[in-house]
Amino acid sequence: MQAIIQFPDISPEIFTIPLFGMEFSLRWYALSYIAGILIGWRIIVHTLRSPNLWPGGSAPITEKQLEDLLTWVILGVILGGRLGFILFYQPGYYLSNPTQILYVWQGGMSFHGGLLGVILACFLFSRRQNIPFWTLADALCMVTPVGLLLGRIANFINAELWGRPTDLPWGVIFPGAAAQDCPGIVPGLCARHPSQLYEALLEGLILGAILLYLAYRRGGLRFPGRLTGVFFIGYGLARFLVELVRQPDAQFISEGNPLGLAFHISGIGLTMGQTLSIPMIIFGIVVIVTSRRRAA
Repeated sequence: MQAIIQFPDISPEIFTIPLFGMEFSLRWYALSYIAGILIGWRIIVHTLRSPNLWPGGSAPITEKQLEDLLTWVILGVILGGRLGFILFYQPGYYLSNPTQILYVWQGGMSFHGGLLGVILACFLFSRRQNIPFWTLADALCMVTPVGLLLGRIANFINAELWGRPTDLPWGVIFPGAAAQDCPGIVPGLCARHPSQLYEALLEGLILGAILLYLAYRRGGLRFPGRLTGVFFIGYGLARFLVELVRQPDAQFISEGNPLGLAFHISGIGLTMGQTLSIPMIIFGIVVIVTSRRRAA
């Protein structure tokens, strides 16, 4: 008999408070965003107190400026993530239902869109505060895997973004009709790749450990752009690989395209996640190659 893992009985909501006839809940997903930002902020604060790690032996930003940057980053994540999801994944739906764009509490965020939003926020903030852009980008990329790690674990708790069906012993039986809609498999017995945990391991734990090692042990921050390049390559590769076993978004799946490929010819192609990851990898390589020229 196939060894499978039943999905643990974990509620997406940590607690719910009834107030004025309404219910307000704190969800694991929201907590992952909050915790990721706060932990990342504290790591950067600790790094700023070691000026020898930075170009020229001087921290490029004060702790007060870092606190101000938090607001810019939060706006970049939320606005960029939401707009990215709309443009990359469901443009037709939101064009027909524009009021739904504001319903962020119903879900629908894109990491690639959030990343672009943070890059724009970082660029504008660096210009306004006269801070070297690449050094600021390195600091943010160094701690982004913390948020990715927590966010992917929250995705698992929410029983969302699961993988394709599998008969591997660590396959998880996720709840819900959509997760159990597996051709040829009796509902209730369809095990899927826990792709959220794969991403938590690759994009979060492993990539985060590499970036911190480069920053603290290999002088990576002294080469503006180097950590940014490593992050882009690392995330792009991790996401590209996990997409091989991750269930694609329903809007891409059709009778003639059961794998949910966004771009394909005769059944061979790329998912949307892979398509968006390739430019990240190329950009990361270019940034690393040119980082030595920017070294102080």
